[in-house]
Amino acid sequence: MAAVALRSPRPAAADALRRADASVTTQVLGVVGFALLAALGAQVKIYLWEVPITLQTVAVYGAGLFLGGRNGLFAMGLYLAAGLLFPVFAGEGHGVSYFAGSASAGYLLAYPLVALLVGTLSRRWNSFVGSALSMLAGSALLFTVGVTWLHFAAGHETWTESIVKGWLLFAVWDLAKVWLVAGGYAGVRRLTAE
Repeated sequence: MAAVALRSPRPAAADALRRADASVTTQVLGVVGFALLAALGAQVKIYLWEVPITLQTVAVYGAGLFLGGRNGLFAMGLYLAAGLLFPVFAGEGHGVSYFAGSASAGYLLAYPLVALLVGTLSRRWNSFVGSALSMLAGSALLFTVGVTWLHFAAGHETWTESIVKGWLLFAVWDLAKVWLVAGGYAGVRRLTAE
């Protein structure tokens, strides 16, 4: 039985954004681009309970994979900074007051750390399976911070209610996003293999 590879030994041009020697212009465009993708992903939202289903995490996971840990962190930090001035989040409003009153603010605050974790792990785990595992680790961090914030912000009486409404109801959607982004990243790497 063949072992599942976490690392693809073949270099790819798609990894240019991740490299330390990438031009400053390329890095800035990548950071700004993924911050914009997160803002666009926030506009696709379905409210079924306190926290909406959005496409923001596609951009968060993608930032880690395509930009690497440091620039993924910067991209999601820029997205949060934009939210202090502009209504770029899924919920109504923006600014510090949005974070103070939003049940989903914990997920948002975790975005830079999630992108950093995904980017750091995927530096070595760059195959489809490795990328998916990197994002699953990021997902675990995202939902840990998000559910903890949600529990207190929404005033749930039990942790079970917070876990169900803040994680279990999202699990299938998040797994689909992980599969989609891992497949997209692996496909781009394959197409740009050197």
